[in-house]
Amino acid sequence: MENMGKKDLTKKSLEELNDVFADIVNVLLFGGKRLVKEKDLEDANPRSNYNAHGKIRTQSRDVAKIWKNHEVRIALIGLENQTEEDADMPIRMMGYDGAAYRDQIRRRSKKAQKQRYPVISLVLYFGYKHRWRAPKRLRECFQVDEALRPYVSDYRMNLFEIAFLTDEQVKMFQSDFRIIADYFVQMRKTRNYEPTRDTVRHVEEMLDLMSAVTGDSRFEEVGASFTGEKRRFVMSCEFLDKVEARGMEKGMEKGMEKGMLDTLFGLVLDGVLTVKDAAARAGISPSTFSKKMKSYRG
Repeated sequence: MENMGKKDLTKKSLEELNDVFADIVNVLLFGGKRLVKEKDLEDANPRSNYNAHGKIRTQSRDVAKIWKNHEVRIALIGLENQTEEDADMPIRMMGYDGAAYRDQIRRRSKKAQKQRYPVISLVLYFGYKHRWRAPKRLRECFQVDEALRPYVSDYRMNLFEIAFLTDEQVKMFQSDFRIIADYFVQMRKTRNYEPTRDTVRHVEEMLDLMSAVTGDSRFEEVGASFTGEKRRFVMSCEFLDKVEARGMEKGMEKGMEKGMLDTLFGLVLDGVLTVKDAAARAGISPSTFSKKMKSYRG
């Protein structure tokens, strides 16, 4: 997902954890049947290279895993998170899948050729104000002349609109992803979230994903306060109160900063302080202070 910010490569995301990944696949693809087991999942390289105008470029999925039965590879399954619609999404997903198939072709051994496997990609859309309105198939990305249509191969991406899952589907999740799904379903229905008493197994990873897909850094910031505490906690109203309190705290900090700057602007305009002295009191450079004062004066 291109707009989720930089990722700390030293730690796994929630969806990279095998129990969560298997849970997502089992609910979305198999209606809750526990066909994919944690022990049968193996990390796959989410990155692939392609040639663009003579230069090697790298593209990366959000998460990719191999589903195995003992030593036999059943499929490569990839997840891609989207908080916003992307008109080029079918083309991007086709590129990821094509690169995964190309990687299999490069393997020349007879064993590798016998063990080729399908590639399945899931797009998880977290928008809750409306359904996905962008193209879902390759042919929807451009105009196709009717005479050419029978010869233009199509590609359909597997799109799952998390906020529009049914209550029954949400209840099928057995991992921390149930909280993520429940949050977006409630936000879609009422624009408000009333937490259940679900116990969170992967605290830090769940809050990191909540922060990424909601665009609200308070989840991640408050989650840091659980360092050293028990690794499991209950998603509760008390926790959301902490999130809200952090938002109020940041708002107060901004308000205090604005009040201080307004006072310093007035002192400079009255000739009591120089720009240099006022900037020093504000802890910013004179040039930055001057720009802010110019904006203040309109």
